[in-house]
Amino acid sequence: MSDPDVPENKSADSVDDVVGSANEGLDAAAAARADVPPADGAADAVDPDLEAFAAAERDHPGTFLTTEQAAAAADAGTEPVAATDAVGPAEEYVDSTGPVPADSVDTSVHTTSVADTAYAAPAVDSAAETQVVPAEPVAPPPVVAPQPIFVQAPEPPRELGNRATAGAIGLLAMVSFAILYLGAILGIGAAEGTVTVENVGTAAVAPLSTWSFWVPVVIFYIAFWLLGAIINRGRWGHWVIFGLFVGAAAYGGHLLGQLFQAPFWRLTPTEAVELLEQQAFAPLAIAAFLFARELTIWFGAWVARSGARKKELNAEAQAEYERTLEAGPSALR
Repeated sequence: MSDPDVPENKSADSVDDVVGSANEGLDAAAAARADVPPADGAADAVDPDLEAFAAAERDHPGTFLTTEQAAAAADAGTEPVAATDAVGPAEEYVDSTGPVPADSVDTSVHTTSVADTAYAAPAVDSAAETQVVPAEPVAPPPVVAPQPIFVQAPEPPRELGNRATAGAIGLLAMVSFAILYLGAILGIGAAEGTVTVENVGTAAVAPLSTWSFWVPVVIFYIAFWLLGAIINRGRWGHWVIFGLFVGAAAYGGHLLGQLFQAPFWRLTPTEAVELLEQQAFAPLAIAAFLFARELTIWFGAWVARSGARKKELNAEAQAEYERTLEAGPSALR
């Protein structure tokens, strides 16, 4: 491929003079560097080729073109001359006096000069201006309505009863009544002469297998527990007054026990009436009444004391319940 026609460069002799002067400057700079020690810091060292280029440019101002000028010369039909022998393959020297023949152009050398690369000011885009862009308004976070907290209302306190306590204490009262009633049987038998020292053991065991002994004992317990269920947490005075009914129940239990002991299903009505008349004022019937009456008073005091304690506990629980309701839901969490 043939080279394009390039107008004859009328200033070729001046370019040779410039290149020769540049070579001499490079030789002088190399000799000076050999005698001068290098700087302490790497940042203070200057490229020797750049020094030679700057010296040549100072000696011959206007002789070298920048990259933009070289591009303008190329558009005009000329090409820059590469002075590779003067400064090396990385720098370019362009003759500004006229076109250069195409045979003297080294097309393998880059057209960017070292001076342009080293001393060119950073490009500034004048069209780019600092603009203050207002920040987009940030939407406030959505307001979340507080979730309702459902709190179960406390149940009113359950009152403590005293009926179970009365039943438990009634068992002890029943055992006491049975011992006293058996003692009364043995005492009456000893008074009548039927119970002696020799047969006291047998006489004490014999009533334990009879209706006449257990019926009044069981009826006493039932009457005592029923009275305790009615009085519940009542005062001891209630036991003192209504203990008469327990004594009457024990008295009736004695009469009923005699009928079961007969037994009443073998008796005629007349015989049953006569038996009841005989036992109505019998010492053992009166003893059953008195024992039941006294035991109800004393064991009833025990039940009444327990009932008073239950009252205090119920009052404290009720007061605590009312305080909780007055405090509101915050106290129920």
